[in-house]
Amino acid sequence: MKVKVGISNRHIHLTEDAYRLLFDKNLTKKQDLSQPGEFAAMETLTIEYNGKKIENVRIVGPFRDYNQVEISKRDARLLGIDPPIRRSGDLKDACDIIISNGLKKFKLKNSCILSNRHIHISKYLANTLRLKDNQEVTVKVPGLKGGLLTAFIKISDNGVFELHIDTDDANSMNLNSGDEVDLII
Repeated sequence: MKVKVGISNRHIHLTEDAYRLLFDKNLTKKQDLSQPGEFAAMETLTIEYNGKKIENVRIVGPFRDYNQVEISKRDARLLGIDPPIRRSGDLKDACDIIISNGLKKFKLKNSCILSNRHIHISKYLANTLRLKDNQEVTVKVPGLKGGLLTAFIKISDNGVFELHIDTDDANSMNLNSGDEVDLII
């Protein structure tokens, strides 16, 4: 079965309280993302650790109940940190990281992770395919740099069927957003 690829660059999820510590304006939508209700915001921040920085990291809305910074392994090496690979919202052993808007900054404790590969899927399609939430599946990537990847199923009421990988995975397998790969069940 074919599944579309979505490549996720580094980004930040914030609580409304954390956002208000940095900005005196409302979160502004730049563009909708593939999953219903999610959007890339106009606002960006700098993330830093031990004096090393990555600027223009996009905030993703809407606000969440937790603060989370998702980066790639390449970003982690640049910053000199070793965040765990986690499912969104699982911040066990997550790294601390500093976020700033150029004028204000503060440390987010236990908030920086490498996002695991996952496939968004609706409850209806998951039931049809007999897939369970957090089930590990295999994805076959075609092409000269293709191969097999493992990913986890992420079920939501109206999830759009899409494999989410980070820029490191995409580059290693020569994938672009919108490409299709094969889900092996």
